[in-house]
Amino acid sequence: MMKPKTALIASLTGTVVVALCCFTPILVVLLGVVGLSAIAGYLDYVLLPALGILVALTVLSYFRYLRSNRKDCCK
Repeated sequence: MMKPKTALIASLTGTVVVALCCFTPILVVLLGVVGLSAIAGYLDYVLLPALGILVALTVLSYFRYLRSNRKDCCK
């Protein structure tokens, strides 16, 4: 199992990357450059649920991080 701080950083990084791909045309441009622009119409079916899952994971890991810090400070 990951340390709470590492899990928080990983989930925040994933959330930021997916949010950038959802709300900016970065991924569409990259797919066009590579030649896979035909699948750009299906990105919403993948990116929006991934964003929701990663936001929930970030909230969960944040509360685990807070709980682990509270245990460390009160010993």
